[in-house]
Amino acid sequence: MPKPSLLSLLCSLSLLSAPLAAAELQPKQLAGPPEEFAQMRAPDPAESAILSKSALLPVELAPTGQSARWQGSLPVENGHLRFMVLSGDQAWDAAVAAPQLAGARAAAVATPLHAQRTLLGTAEHGTSGMRYAVESARNGAWSLTLQSSSPVAQRGYVLMEGDARTQLASYLRTRQQQVGQSLTLNALLSGNDARGATLLTAQAGTIDQASLRVIDPQGGVRSLPMADDGKHGDGAAGDGVYGGTFQPTSEGTWIAQVIVHGHDQAGQPFVRTSEHVVPVLDTSLRLLGNALGARAAEGTRLTIALPVAARGNAPSHYRVFGQVWGTDAKGKDVPVAWIGGMLTPQQGQLPLSLDERWIARAVARAPFTLRSLRIEDPDHYIPLVQAGALPLQVPALRRASVARASTAIDESMRMGPRPTALASAMATAQPQAAGSQLVLVHGYCSNGVWPQAQFTNASTFLDAKQNRSNDQFAQRLAQFASQWSSFSTVAHSQGGMATLHLYTYYWSGLDNATGGQVMQSVGTPYQGTNLSGVLAAVGSWFGVGCGTNSDMTYDGAKAWLAGIPADARAKVNYYTTSFAKTNWYTNDYCNAASDLVLNDPEDGTVEQVNAQLPGGVNRGHTTGQCHTTGMRDPAQYLDANRNAVMNANAAR
Repeated sequence: MPKPSLLSLLCSLSLLSAPLAAAELQPKQLAGPPEEFAQMRAPDPAESAILSKSALLPVELAPTGQSARWQGSLPVENGHLRFMVLSGDQAWDAAVAAPQLAGARAAAVATPLHAQRTLLGTAEHGTSGMRYAVESARNGAWSLTLQSSSPVAQRGYVLMEGDARTQLASYLRTRQQQVGQSLTLNALLSGNDARGATLLTAQAGTIDQASLRVIDPQGGVRSLPMADDGKHGDGAAGDGVYGGTFQPTSEGTWIAQVIVHGHDQAGQPFVRTSEHVVPVLDTSLRLLGNALGARAAEGTRLTIALPVAARGNAPSHYRVFGQVWGTDAKGKDVPVAWIGGMLTPQQGQLPLSLDERWIARAVARAPFTLRSLRIEDPDHYIPLVQAGALPLQVPALRRASVARASTAIDESMRMGPRPTALASAMATAQPQAAGSQLVLVHGYCSNGVWPQAQFTNASTFLDAKQNRSNDQFAQRLAQFASQWSSFSTVAHSQGGMATLHLYTYYWSGLDNATGGQVMQSVGTPYQGTNLSGVLAAVGSWFGVGCGTNSDMTYDGAKAWLAGIPADARAKVNYYTTSFAKTNWYTNDYCNAASDLVLNDPEDGTVEQVNAQLPGGVNRGHTTGQCHTTGMRDPAQYLDANRNAVMNANAAR
C-alpha cells in the first residue's frame, strides 16, 4: 500500500500537537424550507431501536480444584449452533453437548466443534477469540462448558447467533443522558412470518424473562429487572413491551445491556441481548426567559439571541435547531423556515440567525413563534434544552429583503453569508489550480487506507488510530485542508460522516470545490452499526482499540442525521459493498465474528441497509469486497476501478 506523503505526515503530526478550538472554524447559519421540518426533527426513540438476532452473554469461570470452569446452556432455534468465546488473553477450552431426546439414554461422546480463531472488529479496534460451530445442530438447549487450566476466577463473554427471524428490539425512551436523570429502556420482540410479514410483541414470540445489565464508566456491573406491568415506562401491562430504568451517577460512557429469554413462534427457546452505548454528560443548560426578540443584522439577516445559563462541564459550543412560524392574513399559522447550526455562546447568548427573505417568501406576519427548539451538545446530540413554542418579536422587514424575496432559495438563505476570505479565494481560484486538492480521508480508529498513487492531485489526511466524534473529526479535517483554497474528499467509513458534518456546519474549501462531486464515500455507516454496542460491552472488560464511539451506534447516527439538511446530503455520492456469495447453502461472510451480529448483506462492519444515506446519491453496491483488510474478501478501498472512477468524478 502506498505510504502517505511527507506533507500529509507532517500535517497529521501537527494535528496531534495543536488542539483545535471550535471558534477557529466559521460556522454556517443554517436554514431550510418548511418541507424539511419532518427530516430535521429529533427522531422518535423507537425509530432508533437496536434489532438484535444475537446474544452477548457474560460468563465467569469459578475455580474448581486445579482449574476454573463455567457451564451454561445455549438455545438452538434453526439447526445451527454458532458462537464465539471472548476470553481476552486467557486460554479457555470449550465443549458442547446436544440436548437429549425424550427417553434417550445420556451420551458420553462430546459433539465435535468446528473451531477457528477470528477477530471481532478490526485489527485496530477489536478483540480476538475462538469461533465455534455445529452446522447440523438439533434444536433445543445445548450445554456449553468452558474450562481454564488456571485455577483463578476469570470472566469473559460468549457471543451467540440466533435465528434472524426472531429479533429483540430495544431503545432508550428519551435521550436525557445527564447525571442524575433516570433513563428507561423498552424491549419487545420483532420477527417475520413465513411470508416475510413483520410481527411484533406476542405475534413474534414470548419473553419469559427480561433484565437490564448496566456497566458504569469504571467497569462496575449491576443487574436490574425489567417488567411488563405498566409501571416501568413500558406502556400497558401485558402488552409485550418491557421496561427497565437506571440512573447514571457520573459522566462518561455507560453501557446498558438488555437480556431477554423466551420462546419464538414455534415454541423454541431463545436468548437475545442488545447493547446500548449511553454517553452521559455532567452539565445542564437553562434558557432564560419565555420570549425572544430578533434584531436586524447586516444585509438581510436577523439575529435571534437565545439567553442561556450553563452549569457543570459545559461544551464550548452547541448544536441548535428550531422552527420559525408566523401568521397569514387570515390569522392562521404559517411555517416560515427551520433555522440552526453550531453556535458558540457570546456573552451568555446563543446567536441564532434567520434571513428575512424566508419570512417574505412565506408571506408571513406577526405574531411569530420559535417552535420545537432543541439545544444539544455537539458530540452526542444530547438535548440540554427543549421548548415547544416561544413568542418571537420580529422587526419590520426591510424593503431590500422584500424586493429580493422569491420562490428561489439561494446559498446565503440556507447557509448565511460566505466568510470574506472564502469568497475571495473562490473569486481568484480556477478549477484544477494549484490551490485545489482531493483529500483522502480514513475512518474511525484507522490509519491511512487509500492507495494515494491511484488518485491525482491528492493528499492523505492522517489522524491515525483516534477516537473522535463527528464534530471533532470534522474540525481536524478542516484544519488539515485549510492549506488549499478548495478541496473535495474521498472518504472511508466514519470519514464519510465527518466530511458531511464539516460541509454541513462549517465553512471550508469544500464550499469552493467545482467541476465534479464534492464528497464521495465508501462503507460509511450513515445509520450506524450494531457492532459499536457489542464492542463497547466487550471493551468494558478487556479494553478494545480506541474506545467507544456513540456517533456510529444506531441511535447516535440517527440523532446526528437529524441535523443534516437535504441540500448537504445531496452533495454526497456513496458506495456500499458486501461479501461474495458462493451458493445458496453456504454461510458466507466478510468476518466470521461480526457475521454473528450483523444481518446480510454486510461488509463485516456495517450492514448495507444502514450504509444508506437518505437523500444522498447511491452510486451502487459491489459484492466480493469487505470493510477493511484482514477480512475474507479484498478491502473495499483497494478497488482500483472504483478508485479511478472516484478520481475522475471528484471536484477540485
